[in-house]
This record gives sequence, structure tokens and C-alpha cells, in this order.
Amino acid sequence: MRIVVDTGVFSASLSRRRRRGLDAHVEAMAGNQVFLAAVTVSELRYGALVAGWEATRRERLEAAIAATTVVPVSNNLLTRAAELRFACRLAGHALSDRAHANDLWIAASAMHIAASLVTADSVFDDTPGLAVLP
Repeated sequence: MRIVVDTGVFSASLSRRRRRGLDAHVEAMAGNQVFLAAVTVSELRYGALVAGWEATRRERLEAAIAATTVVPVSNNLLTRAAELRFACRLAGHALSDRAHANDLWIAASAMHIAASLVTADSVFDDTPGLAVLP
């Protein structure tokens, strides 16, 4: 199955000190074709810089990213993101807010490639047209 993994779950999959409650989400990655939104890659790299990760740890991050497929930013994805934000605005959903712009891109990326989203973030609950793995 094709899945898009959000930043929090993917980050947890790399950590030895996993946040409680994320084990089932990380386990959902096994045996599936894992995709990442482009914004997730940016968030992961930014987090590594802020945390001051040494070169070896950053190399492990890059290897983990390389083992996935990054959803390419295309004209169709840009349209999907605009349409999703508009649908969320009409529905009064939080993904239409600027504060959740990166989350919107993650959801739009999953929808664009007809994949389910693996997330522990409740902001994705009830997103119009988005399939979220429980």
C-alpha cells in the first residue's frame, strides 16, 4: 500500500526515544511504500539543524529520506493544495489556517498520489477527502 508519512511519525521512526503513542503509527510503515511530502523533508532537515545533529546522524537522516519517495511538487499538486485549502475553508477545518500550511501540504500530497496518511496529529481529523490510517 502507498502511504504518506507525516513529519512527526517519520521522525519518531528514526528515534530511539520514541514518544509514547507513536509505536503503532511507526509500525504502520512496515511493508508499505513510504512517501514523504516535500515539506516533510524540509521540516526534518530544519529540525536536525536546530538540534545541532552531528554529521553521522544527519547522514542517517538522509539515508532514511532516500529510502522513501518524495512526492514531487508539480502543477497538479499545487492545484490539489489550493483546492484542499478552499474545501477546508468552506468546512471550517483548521487546515485552511496559515498556522497549518505545512500540514496542508502533507495532506494534499497524500491526496495527490491517492495514498493514505499515517499521522498521530489530530489536525488531520475530518479533512475533506483525506484517508487517514487509524
